[in-house]
Amino acid sequence: MEPKNTIFLVLFLSTTILQSSSAIPNRSELDRFIVTSCQTTRYPPLCVHTLSAYATMIRHKNDQDLAQTALAISMSRARSVAIFVAKLTKQTPSFKRREYLAIKDCIEVLGNSVDRLGQSVKELGRAGHAVASEDFMWKMSNVQTWVSAALTDETTCLDGFSGRAMEGKVKRLIRLKVVHVAQVTSNALALVNHFAEKRSVKFP
Repeated sequence: MEPKNTIFLVLFLSTTILQSSSAIPNRSELDRFIVTSCQTTRYPPLCVHTLSAYATMIRHKNDQDLAQTALAISMSRARSVAIFVAKLTKQTPSFKRREYLAIKDCIEVLGNSVDRLGQSVKELGRAGHAVASEDFMWKMSNVQTWVSAALTDETTCLDGFSGRAMEGKVKRLIRLKVVHVAQVTSNALALVNHFAEKRSVKFP
């Protein structure tokens, strides 16, 4: 993980835990909460593996913490992949024109994905403080729209490497990393939707 990404995650997750007014449950309770929550995602094993590393920063049965942490991790990993792809272009100067253009487009759309995920993390935090149903639903709609767009950005990057003309080491390296990020983002979106559904029924 890139240093800047690590710093962001530490700051975000530290802030989350400092704002918590409840005691942190033991690890076994947190693990059960994560495993149960991850069943709502498309890639449960990946979800559990991704979030377990930050389990102690998540309050027990707090779906907002879980979704917000998942978004922060997704953003961090998307940024890492964008940096990796950018470095790849400098280390391998003999790309074919189609490869170069696909990589250039991929870097751009991954940058858009990072921006949208960053917006989503902040907006989800604001949604958690909403006192009216309309305000909560508006903010959650923004989050869902932005995360969906981020997932589309990541898929768009993969589309640029489709076809036999892009076979080889470059395609395999980039595809492997971008697929991982897309799956992490998909899981984050599922957790966002789960939080929105559960929280909305609590409003009068």
